[in-house]
Amino acid sequence: MTTGWGFPDFDDHEGVHLFTDPASGLRAVIAVHSTKLGPAAGGVRFWHYADSDRAITDALRLSRGMSFKNAMADLPMGGGKGVVLAANPGDSISHAQLEAFGRAVESLGGRYVTAEDVGMSEASMKTIATMTKHVSGLPVAAGSAGGDPGPYTAMGVYLGVKAAAQRGLRATDMKGVRVAIQGVGSVGGGLARLLAKDGAVLTLADVNADRARALAEELGAQTAGADEILGVEADIVSPNALGAILTPASIAALRTTIVAGGANNQLETKAEGAALQARGILYAPDYVINAGGIINVALEYLGLGDQAEVETRIARIPDRLLQVWDEAERTGAPISDVADTIAQRLIGRA
Repeated sequence: MTTGWGFPDFDDHEGVHLFTDPASGLRAVIAVHSTKLGPAAGGVRFWHYADSDRAITDALRLSRGMSFKNAMADLPMGGGKGVVLAANPGDSISHAQLEAFGRAVESLGGRYVTAEDVGMSEASMKTIATMTKHVSGLPVAAGSAGGDPGPYTAMGVYLGVKAAAQRGLRATDMKGVRVAIQGVGSVGGGLARLLAKDGAVLTLADVNADRARALAEELGAQTAGADEILGVEADIVSPNALGAILTPASIAALRTTIVAGGANNQLETKAEGAALQARGILYAPDYVINAGGIINVALEYLGLGDQAEVETRIARIPDRLLQVWDEAERTGAPISDVADTIAQRLIGRA
């Protein structure tokens, strides 16, 4: 029996923990979705929310996604997520808040392992690590697993985009393939550079328009407004910013054959997976294609290998995508539903 607690995205989470630290001003949520396969691993983001309910909802959705992501990447880790609430848009997290969050992580006794996400950095992780050993994504020696997960996420998304182009476009390479990239930060920017080397035709957008323009000049790409990019005519639309951007309205406006990008929780609700299917759009489930970063920091935390092992495991992401696409084609179910079913099976919740 599922107990909803009033949150539609509550999915029998093992624990949802709310933390406050008046001295530093910390307000944080740590959601532990599943520890079936191992400690609940997932980054912590620092973000401004309109209200605390939205912060909790984000933590619930992201932690469930991490359970599925880690399972689909064959990692011995469960799924969790941390959210630290920023008081105002554009705020930076303080040293004292980072320490307080580290104490919060430590209080869970290893059930949750944190790492870098939106609004955080390697330096943030170093500060958190002064208060808990349950942290990954720390600076490491050359050739070792760990460090900034962004480039590894970008590499996995790049391999997934190429697999999607082969599947949906019958493209043997990326030369001339039109890709519209939403968000050109660490992941989207890394993806753009890799695709540009392959001769893809890029259109870039970011809420920071100057960043998008600068990267477009560097790569010889075009730009579009952040509110226009999903409707750009392209072979592939690649969301690499925040989630819940695939809505009934945005899906209706898509002019593409494929959606494949690194943003978490791209579907506003479960129903949007069926809407993509109804339009004949090939979808790369986000928690499959964007697993490169967690593969990197999980292997660091577990001590299971070096950078070469990380890259070997990231190279398997297209194989998992092919499994999902093949099963969806065989059953006629939406791709997103098929991915969820496989992941639920892996964590014992089928």
